[in-house]
Amino acid sequence: MDLAQGVQIVSFAVLSVMMIGAALGVVLFSNVVYSAFLLGGVFISIAGMYILLNGDFVAAAQVLIYVGAVNVLILFAIMLVNKREDYQPMAKHWIRQGATALVCAGIFTLLSTMVLITPWSIAPNPVPGQNSTVQIGQHFFNDFLLPFEVASLLLLIAMIGAIVLARREYIPDEQLPDLTKQTGLTLPERPRELLNPQRK
Repeated sequence: MDLAQGVQIVSFAVLSVMMIGAALGVVLFSNVVYSAFLLGGVFISIAGMYILLNGDFVAAAQVLIYVGAVNVLILFAIMLVNKREDYQPMAKHWIRQGATALVCAGIFTLLSTMVLITPWSIAPNPVPGQNSTVQIGQHFFNDFLLPFEVASLLLLIAMIGAIVLARREYIPDEQLPDLTKQTGLTLPERPRELLNPQRK
């Protein structure tokens, strides 16, 4: 084992521990803000895995899109819409916990099966001159241009909607305009002493 392979093994171990720890923190922390920050740590760890697999473009897209856009959008939505309410225990909460555990076990089994049956052999002589960034850019701007733009539009709509919904919660009642009063084009009332100037 040479030095480069040893560095890759150590980096893989560190990224794996960081990813698993951050993912457990996302699930186990009761504070949603901390969970959102740890979700960013999970995304960064995945980007590190992509770098170890020589997927430079996918790693950069992981950091830019998931950490820089999706995770920041989640943080804005949590901080703007989050209400300070006391924790109230739910009746028969064990049913939801059992259903959640069952779904998680099914997803874990599915992913484990996929990892075991997938052939992970690497081509001994990769073809030189193939750049993944150029190929992905050609597919994005030729074949998948419309879905790409629709996804960005949906993210923008979700962000604007979260800001509008959170803004309504913080507008005080005193600043709202009184709709019962007519504030249109009205003339001021004439003083009563000018109606009859000869009367003293």
